[in-house]
Amino acid sequence: MPFADLNGARIHYELEGPKNAPVLVFSNSLGTDLTMWDGQAAEMAKKFRVLRYDKRGHGQSSAPAGPYTIEKLGRDAVALLDFLNFDKVDFCGLSIGGQTGMWLGTNAADRLKKLILCNTSAKIGTHDGWNQRIDTVRKEGMKVVAPAVMERWFTPAFRAKEPDPVAKTQRMLESANPEGYAGCCAAVRDFDAREKLSGVRTPTLVIAGTHDPATPAAEGRWAAEHIPGSQYVELDAAHLSNIEARDKFTAAISKFLAA
Repeated sequence: MPFADLNGARIHYELEGPKNAPVLVFSNSLGTDLTMWDGQAAEMAKKFRVLRYDKRGHGQSSAPAGPYTIEKLGRDAVALLDFLNFDKVDFCGLSIGGQTGMWLGTNAADRLKKLILCNTSAKIGTHDGWNQRIDTVRKEGMKVVAPAVMERWFTPAFRAKEPDPVAKTQRMLESANPEGYAGCCAAVRDFDAREKLSGVRTPTLVIAGTHDPATPAAEGRWAAEHIPGSQYVELDAAHLSNIEARDKFTAAISKFLAA
């Protein structure tokens, strides 16, 4: 099980696919771990060297004292690329992972070939909303917030039709480190890239979910309109579109990366 000690954190990562293939990085959402990309990793590893990692505070990575910032998470990603001797990569991030991608696009564009921003926004939520969630998980733990989060992550139809992946994802969320989760909540709370997206020059695909209440499709469209030359795809899904609309999500990123 590989780990890298970077910027005061121990980062857990996994590599799959041909060693000399182009590198595709997947960055997970808030409260999940790298297994959220299981539906994409095997397929994409046929043509790419797939790098998945648990951001600090998540999965099997360590949870240094917070709060964190999106810049810190972005610098962790760059440090991991340096550690693995990867120069330029394709980067796909969802939610907070997408905000990490926005930071990379505006601060480390020399490390990117293509950028995929999924179910994310240049500004997510309100200060008060995030502070309330931070207080709740610190006082009462992750299981208290899990039911409401699952309602945002998957549509009612998917939750009824596919209970197994929903249950697996809920267990993932409930087992998240509360302090690591709170640290990343603060990172999302304090991030605002609305004035910076027009500076992204990396070829970009924005993916949104029609039924996503956390980062509505309108915000995805707004991001796509402000990133020069970007493409936009909207899927019939809620927040975790890569799980709910797995095949169409994988097809969309495959087509974009192959172009």
